Amino acid sequence: MGFVDRFFPDVSKTRTPIDAPRPRSSSFEQLTEEQLEAHLCVEQYGNFQLTKAVRPSYDLRVVPRQGYRFDTYRDEEAGANVPVLMASASSEVLFDLFIELLEPLGNELDVVMETSHRTSDGHQDLYREHIDVPVLKSILWDYEELLLNDGCTGIAVLNPSIPQEVQFDEHKLLIIYGEPLEPFEAIMQRHGVYLDTGLKFLTEAEHVHSSSDQLHAEFCELRTRLGMDCGADGGRGGELDVL
Repeated sequence: MGFVDRFFPDVSKTRTPIDAPRPRSSSFEQLTEEQLEAHLCVEQYGNFQLTKAVRPSYDLRVVPRQGYRFDTYRDEEAGANVPVLMASASSEVLFDLFIELLEPLGNELDVVMETSHRTSDGHQDLYREHIDVPVLKSILWDYEELLLNDGCTGIAVLNPSIPQEVQFDEHKLLIIYGEPLEPFEAIMQRHGVYLDTGLKFLTEAEHVHSSSDQLHAEFCELRTRLGMDCGADGGRGGELDVL
């Protein structure tokens, strides 16, 4: 399960127990095909440019905007509170920002790829240890389009010895956790991403993920380039998932 899924569990669940309160109706339920297509074609809200990976709810409970905020994640296993910086960035700066955020982590890192291409199995994490940062960056640049636009692929880069992690998740949010966060905050600001304490993320409301057979094929290529175990072989076609 991805970090954001743990952070916002009530939003990310697609099923609820029988005795749980029924979720509110979806804003997509009564749409015509034309209305849905028109909504999915909206690529910009104000100055914020979306990737192709995710779209907000039709009723726009959360309107995408650029910024970051601080939060805390409770790690029950370790019995500790983990400081978190979460950010949303417009697509024209997003990938450059992600790559630069790797710099404070060190010269040799571990990589986790998260995929939900196999819907029946939920999320699957694939792990690669000890990769040199220049090699990693070169590979990631080769797959920029996949990482930006596939709503079923996320990636996390970490240094377990610090420990700190930078996650570029399926929603195309950037999540950094561990201490110190000041170097990452400085990088955010250099890219025009500023503190916004009232910022809401798409994960905090209904939203739509999209993928394709082509993106799944590119995911498999990237997995091989990173030397990860082969799994997650079921494609999603052109499906949209509403969460």
